[in-house]
Amino acid sequence: MPDTLLPAIELQTGHRPIASVIWLHGLGADGNDFVSVVRELKLPDSLPLRFIFPHAPMRPVSVNGGHVMRAWYDLSQGPSGMKSNENDIRASQSEIYKLIEREISRGVASDKIILAGFSQGGVITLQAGLRYERKLNGIIALSTYLAMHDSLEKEATEVNKNIPIFMAHGEQDNVIQLSIAEKSREVLQKHGYQPDWHQYPMPHSVCMEEIEAISAWLQKQVG
Repeated sequence: MPDTLLPAIELQTGHRPIASVIWLHGLGADGNDFVSVVRELKLPDSLPLRFIFPHAPMRPVSVNGGHVMRAWYDLSQGPSGMKSNENDIRASQSEIYKLIEREISRGVASDKIILAGFSQGGVITLQAGLRYERKLNGIIALSTYLAMHDSLEKEATEVNKNIPIFMAHGEQDNVIQLSIAEKSREVLQKHGYQPDWHQYPMPHSVCMEEIEAISAWLQKQVG
């Protein structure tokens, strides 16, 4: 098991969890951001899961005036729009791999581990999940986009080539526009993935209909 891990909040929905969900928050939030979702998922007692909500590292974020906040990577304004710091993304990818390895050491098989993330967290979820060297159970990518897609063909692992992907986005999202998420979906499809796509009349957030869809998807994946 790795010596150092990101600090995280953990919740179990029952004894002896049969699967783990590592859920990453968005820019400026922390692991508490999605803790309440566990209750809202209304999972059956027969499906004990462990939820892990890590806190991203504190770092200055260029697009926010260099203010230090929890962020999975730095964002800056480039000539063609927002630019994601690739070194930071890869560093966060490695931190998520440590959390996956810890779950494996606790007796959860890799193919019973799901990566979930919102916004920046979703970027890391896609980055890590598509490149992990052991088979994972699935990816939940919410209000997010696919970064570093130019390296995907070279770095994607064959074992996760058919990984189930739940993607959802708000039609009124003014932080990450719907068109950006749709382009990410198209890139994934071009590489042979088949994202389960959902869109909702909401801003950069989550809604109850989306949570219900995630619950149904989770139950299908690990039930």
